Amino acid sequence: MKPVNLNQVRKEKERAQKKARADLNAVKHGRTKAQRLLDTAQSDQAKARLDQLKFEDE
Repeated sequence: MKPVNLNQVRKEKERAQKKARADLNAVKHGRTKAQRLLDTAQSDQAKARLDQLKFEDE
Protein backbone atom coordinates (compact mmCIF):
# COMPACT_ATOMS: atom_id res chain seq x y z
CA MET A 1 0.00 0.00 0.00
CA LYS A 2 1.24 3.45 -0.95
CA PRO A 3 1.56 6.14 1.75
CA VAL A 4 -0.79 9.13 1.51
CA ASN A 5 0.37 12.71 2.00
CA LEU A 6 -2.37 14.26 4.12
CA ASN A 7 -1.33 17.82 3.22
CA GLN A 8 -1.89 17.09 -0.46
CA VAL A 9 -5.27 15.53 0.26
CA ARG A 10 -6.31 18.54 2.34
CA LYS A 11 -5.19 21.01 -0.33
CA GLU A 12 -6.95 19.08 -3.10
CA LYS A 13 -10.16 19.13 -1.06
CA GLU A 14 -9.86 22.91 -0.51
CA ARG A 15 -9.22 23.49 -4.23
CA ALA A 16 -12.29 21.46 -5.16
CA GLN A 17 -14.44 23.44 -2.71
CA LYS A 18 -13.14 26.77 -4.03
CA LYS A 19 -13.82 25.71 -7.61
CA ALA A 20 -17.35 24.62 -6.74
CA ARG A 21 -18.01 27.94 -5.02
CA ALA A 22 -16.58 29.86 -8.01
CA ASP A 23 -18.79 27.91 -10.41
CA LEU A 24 -21.87 28.71 -8.32
CA ASN A 25 -20.96 32.40 -8.25
CA ALA A 26 -20.38 32.43 -12.00
CA VAL A 27 -23.87 31.05 -12.56
CA LYS A 28 -25.39 33.31 -9.94
CA HIS A 29 -23.86 36.57 -11.11
CA GLY A 30 -24.10 35.88 -14.80
CA ARG A 31 -22.04 37.41 -17.50
CA THR A 32 -18.46 38.46 -18.05
CA LYS A 33 -17.38 42.07 -18.27
CA ALA A 34 -16.93 41.74 -22.04
CA GLN A 35 -20.53 40.54 -22.43
CA ARG A 36 -21.85 43.45 -20.34
CA LEU A 37 -19.82 45.97 -22.36
CA LEU A 38 -21.07 44.47 -25.61
CA ASP A 39 -24.69 44.72 -24.47
CA THR A 40 -24.31 48.35 -23.41
CA ALA A 41 -22.61 49.23 -26.70
CA GLN A 42 -25.39 47.57 -28.69
CA SER A 43 -28.12 49.31 -26.70
CA ASP A 44 -26.39 52.69 -27.09
CA GLN A 45 -26.10 52.07 -30.82
CA ALA A 46 -29.79 51.15 -31.05
CA LYS A 47 -30.81 54.28 -29.10
CA ALA A 48 -28.69 56.47 -31.35
CA ARG A 49 -30.28 54.90 -34.42
CA LEU A 50 -33.79 55.48 -33.05
CA ASP A 51 -32.93 59.10 -32.26
CA GLN A 52 -31.77 59.58 -35.85
CA LEU A 53 -35.02 58.19 -37.20
CA LYS A 54 -37.25 60.08 -34.79
CA PHE A 55 -39.65 62.58 -36.36
CA GLU A 56 -40.45 65.55 -34.17
CA ASP A 57 -43.43 67.84 -34.70
CA GLU A 58 -43.02 71.51 -34.05
